[in-house]
Amino acid sequence: MTRGNLGWVAGLCLAVGGWGCAARKEAPAVGQKETPRSLACSLSVAPRFKVGEPVMVRFQLTNSTAQALHVLDWHTPFEGLLNNFLQVTLDGVDIPYQGPMLKRGDPTAEDYVAIAPGASKDAEVEASLAYDFSKSGHYRIAFRNELLDVATAQAELPHTRDGFKPMTVQCPAVETTIVTP
Repeated sequence: MTRGNLGWVAGLCLAVGGWGCAARKEAPAVGQKETPRSLACSLSVAPRFKVGEPVMVRFQLTNSTAQALHVLDWHTPFEGLLNNFLQVTLDGVDIPYQGPMLKRGDPTAEDYVAIAPGASKDAEVEASLAYDFSKSGHYRIAFRNELLDVATAQAELPHTRDGFKPMTVQCPAVETTIVTP
């Protein structure tokens, strides 16, 4: 597929909701084969919570390729709330992240989540541990869409930080309403 076709396909994918399409595609290095990397991303949340209840958000990645993909769990719900990977707004106003922020060296092979061909992996986080949901109103929750490193061969893992192969995924935002009890 030519680069011109990739832009057209990416535009088409975004027009139909972005399911399984990467918005950013990197060209392979000279001498390397291009590796298909396609992950569909989704979030889900209950439509309504009472003030003070835990706000649980489910994150899911689905591998639509014919080979296993290995996703670095950093900055994703797969590792828990250890970084600011969500964008939360209340009636259109950003809610600041108030959780831990980790600084790290290079990852280990155990920091990757393997997703088999056609399979999904999901994780749930309690967003209310790091974002303020104490006011009633309409909240929007979005994943920041960047996977730091995605690999196709487990034998290559772990990558060093300067060797990461990031992938942007389109993960539609979800909405919930917080009400006063």
